[in-house]
Amino acid sequence: MTNLRPDGGQDDSRSNGNGSSGAGRFGLPRASGDGGTGGRQPPFPGDEDPFGTPEPEDLTLSIRGVRGKESEEPGWIEVELDTTRGFITLLMAATEGSTGVAVFLAGAGGGDRGPASDLFVRLGRDLMDEGFSAVRVRYREPGEFEECVADAMAACSFLKAVGAEKVVLVGHSFGGAVAVKAGELSALTTAVCSMSTQRYGTFEVEDLGKPLLLIHGSRDEILDMAASEDVYERAREPKRLVILEGSGHGLLEHQEEVYDLVKTFVGEHAAPAPGR
Repeated sequence: MTNLRPDGGQDDSRSNGNGSSGAGRFGLPRASGDGGTGGRQPPFPGDEDPFGTPEPEDLTLSIRGVRGKESEEPGWIEVELDTTRGFITLLMAATEGSTGVAVFLAGAGGGDRGPASDLFVRLGRDLMDEGFSAVRVRYREPGEFEECVADAMAACSFLKAVGAEKVVLVGHSFGGAVAVKAGELSALTTAVCSMSTQRYGTFEVEDLGKPLLLIHGSRDEILDMAASEDVYERAREPKRLVILEGSGHGLLEHQEEVYDLVKTFVGEHAAPAPGR
């Protein structure tokens, strides 16, 4: 590995809560009422919609309801968001009482398993042991940038409604740019990790103003590492760029190093404040 620039420098049942306090159906502390998972509730202060109204570019999207069921994948819950722009499916590995969440965003082809030998699946499960929750987003319209940003924003809005306090967005390729843009727009997002990123969609990265980790392979055959270098140069501190010597677009050649980098980054930026 060559670390060019270190930090600081160089379905089917409708879900509702099961009591008046504690964790809701999705493992996070309920924000209020039934956790925001069983229909429209009184709005948060300053919000017209209890789930927020994400506005990537000229898009608006509101969540009308949420349904949850056990996934075919052990340890994951399938969450369906009924929105004004269609249904968004999330796969969620929920830790009871957790307020820190990693949200995983795939490339333009869709899917939800991630690079580096199913990173999103492996890391999502393991983050539960560290006291975090994880969400894998299945886009409504893979490859449509603004629609995918709206999906990421909807996921953040849902997480806020069920008690999340810190979200780290982790994206790969096209999803890396989605993570950067959604991180800029979402107040709930505390940090962004963008792997093998494209440049399109990152042109306002200087407005992100949150910790940014960029990971790229030196032999990326799809998107040259110059894309991440360009994003790094335009981003504000704190930021870090890691170039993995010999890795391709899928980062398979350094899969365990990528795993460790992302896990550490999520742990640093999704952890509750001291004393919590």
